[in-house]
Amino acid sequence: MKFNKFIAAIAIASLCACSANSQVANNGVKTPKPIQLFNGKDIKDWTPKIKLHEVGENYANTFRVEDGLLKVRYDGYSDFNQQYGHLAYKKPYSYYLLKVEYRFVGDQTKGGEGWAWRNSGAMLHGQDPKTMLKDQDFPISIEGQLLGGDGKNERTNSNLCTPGTNVVIKDKLFTPHCLSSTSKTYHGDQWVTAEFLVLGDSVIQHILDNQVVLSYNKPQIGGSNVINYDPAQKTDGKLLSEGFIYLQSESHPIDFRKVELYDLSPYKADQTKLKQVVDALLEK
Repeated sequence: MKFNKFIAAIAIASLCACSANSQVANNGVKTPKPIQLFNGKDIKDWTPKIKLHEVGENYANTFRVEDGLLKVRYDGYSDFNQQYGHLAYKKPYSYYLLKVEYRFVGDQTKGGEGWAWRNSGAMLHGQDPKTMLKDQDFPISIEGQLLGGDGKNERTNSNLCTPGTNVVIKDKLFTPHCLSSTSKTYHGDQWVTAEFLVLGDSVIQHILDNQVVLSYNKPQIGGSNVINYDPAQKTDGKLLSEGFIYLQSESHPIDFRKVELYDLSPYKADQTKLKQVVDALLEK
């Protein structure tokens, strides 16, 4: 189901004004319980897909659970060799608020590109991992970049990248691969909470510290920046109304301590209720 422009505008306005609407939003609004995509114990509900390896093969134990954390590590690699990895949750979602708590740790592994230093991501509306080919580098998806700073220089976080996709910004098709957000820089090994509001094929917003730092519309298949994929999976121009959620491995160690999702699909036909629920969730 698509949101029309009026509904999309309300969704955007509600996020930007969530503090002003807090009293109304919290007045008797019943919000959905979070679905813990990461259970703190194992990754049985997740499917790894690492470039140069078959779907389901967790090469070199890249994705592992230790001390209650979902960790991405490279101690089994002799060289990264562009073996980009992705870990897909077991089912697709359409309307939701995703919250990811993460931190970068340690040093980048040998062979990682410079741009991949303290770089990971949450892939949204991704293709089914079972449809990815062995040598494919990234799932066709919308990427919410997770980025860390070097302690000195500015580096925005929660940017957008588009492997095999495009989006619409200000009523125009946006085709460059990446777009920076308006966020501050998050230096060091601090824990960061990144939120992503996804409303089907209408609105996607990136949120940090209760502030919308990036917003766009009509996510769709298109463009390049993905290689060795099955052409049958890339129907350019097709709107993405749902998909799989992935966590990324791009050569820098990272920990995830929470990956939770609030399913908003029960409210998608009621714009007023959806607005109230989103407001309340963002104030938690």
